[in-house]
Amino acid sequence: MDDLECFMTNPPPTPTRPLLGLTVLIVEDSRYASEAMRMLCLRSGARIRRADSLASARKHLRVYRPTAVIVDMGLPDGSGAELIAELSSVAPRVGVIIATSGDPATEPTALAAGADGFLEKPVVTLTAFQEAILAHLPEENQPPGPRLVNTDEITPDPIALQDDLAHIEDVIAHGADGNTRAYLTQFMSSIAHSANDEPLARKADGLLSGSSKPPSAYDVSALLSSLRTRLDLHAVM
Repeated sequence: MDDLECFMTNPPPTPTRPLLGLTVLIVEDSRYASEAMRMLCLRSGARIRRADSLASARKHLRVYRPTAVIVDMGLPDGSGAELIAELSSVAPRVGVIIATSGDPATEPTALAAGADGFLEKPVVTLTAFQEAILAHLPEENQPPGPRLVNTDEITPDPIALQDDLAHIEDVIAHGADGNTRAYLTQFMSSIAHSANDEPLARKADGLLSGSSKPPSAYDVSALLSSLRTRLDLHAVM
């Protein structure tokens, strides 16, 4: 089955796969967080497409119209709120627009931009993920009959964290001004929240909220060192 046929085929949802037939575009720069979303979509029956930036998402949206878009609030080329505002003002509107972030303080901004809902990272249970989308779908897209509550938790492959580390190092290698350092700190905060590493998340969040100035190069390097330590521990386990 090629991509065109895949998008034209829309099987009806079922109680066990309530998102069957839907296409979800994930706009997320973290490979680790994307892997979690991929597993949640597949377990729910949804087709998934991924963009890692605002520019990439806009390219996707020029080619097809997804049923739902899940947008990370912190992206390398701007705020996810920009894309949410664009999507919410275009007619016909995308069926469901969900914002996601490890920082719950971004929820009001996302909703003000036009998001239908907000998912705080990490999103680990199928039920929470499915409900976030189903709550905003029309009746014809709802699964028939009662739906079982699925409490299974999703655990992404830790190897995906290595891709995120490589991304951070690549960005640093190309130069890190104040805006770039702020983005890298936010990115590492997102990884920490997604990986349930609360000490690292608190450290990153503290750098972002403690001052109006962007984090220093030293702070970014120290945070990267902490992340490397986490990855080394994964390798040993």
